[in-house]
Amino acid sequence: MSWGLDRRRGIAAALGREGTRPTLAPTMIDALISQIEARFAELQAELSDPEVIGNRERFTAASRAYSELEPAARLAAEYRHAVDDMEGARELLAEDGNDPELRALLESSRERIDSLEEEIRLAMVERDPNDSKNVIVEIRPGTGGEEAGLWAGDLYRMLTRYAERRGFSVEPLSIGDGSYTFGVKGDGAYSVFKFEGGTHRVQRVPETESQGRIHTSTATVAVLPEAEDVEVQIDPADLQIDVYRSSGPGGQSVNTTDSAVRVTHKPSGIVVSMQDEKSQLQNRERALRVLRARLYDRALAEQQAEVAASRQAQVGTGERAEKIRTYNFPEKRVKDHRINLLLHNLDGVLLGELDELTAALQDDEKRRRLQDRAGG
Repeated sequence: MSWGLDRRRGIAAALGREGTRPTLAPTMIDALISQIEARFAELQAELSDPEVIGNRERFTAASRAYSELEPAARLAAEYRHAVDDMEGARELLAEDGNDPELRALLESSRERIDSLEEEIRLAMVERDPNDSKNVIVEIRPGTGGEEAGLWAGDLYRMLTRYAERRGFSVEPLSIGDGSYTFGVKGDGAYSVFKFEGGTHRVQRVPETESQGRIHTSTATVAVLPEAEDVEVQIDPADLQIDVYRSSGPGGQSVNTTDSAVRVTHKPSGIVVSMQDEKSQLQNRERALRVLRARLYDRALAEQQAEVAASRQAQVGTGERAEKIRTYNFPEKRVKDHRINLLLHNLDGVLLGELDELTAALQDDEKRRRLQDRAGG
């Protein structure tokens, strides 16, 4: 028997009208899908409403909500089609119980429905409220001496290439002495880069190794959601601001003005120094951006200590055992220890091809959030 367009239309006719789902007992997933469809229709209407279009703030909010809900809406539509197929096959099997193609469709539809239920629940897990934010990334050498500094530079190039591949803009803030601080701007930057926070371990033969021995070194990455002025209020009286002359390698003077800035936040003891710009004002503004991000991250850690969201939890001490990921050069492999994912694409990863890692980590985060919600 051929399962083509005529048979699908026959099922639709048997059900009463084409494309209509038969009446089923209401379930939690049915209610969730109805909510998704209703909210998605509301957002579509808002985005075509001239009053909303003319209001930049409302239009931006509606566009963001639409983009966030769109994947769940697509899954909901697929779920409806799968249920239509299952119920249609079940009804026709009641008339012709020996049709193997119908039985195969019934079984595959059931399996797809089960899978879609899980995917829809995951898609509707509440997002991290910081996911849409820009980020400030800080990379520091860990253990391993000179090789750790070289490895920090490799990570800097990897992450900036990844940002560019994702369509984000990269803004270097402070580069020097093997340490790298840079901003990543773009909607959803934190949702992507937050998984890079932690200790990255490398296993390779350093260029300086004459005996060909494999060394293990580390570098630490901290990913800080960039805070707005309204989110972190800094009292100017709490700041000690020192200015001095920028200097390059070997102490050579870069310029003859006191343009470098060191900002100390006295209540927390956080110190941020900037000297890359020739303007004292620009260096001061950059230092305050990094300070604000660190203070915001500290506040998050205090509020959400149970999920280990603090900068210290990301960075640790840089010891070899405190690792989130290992990059093994001799075997050309990368292993993410948080989800036990092994990739044999080291060269691609170092070129910024991190999408597979990010997607797997995002799925893991959603499942953990779903489990936490169910447990609560």
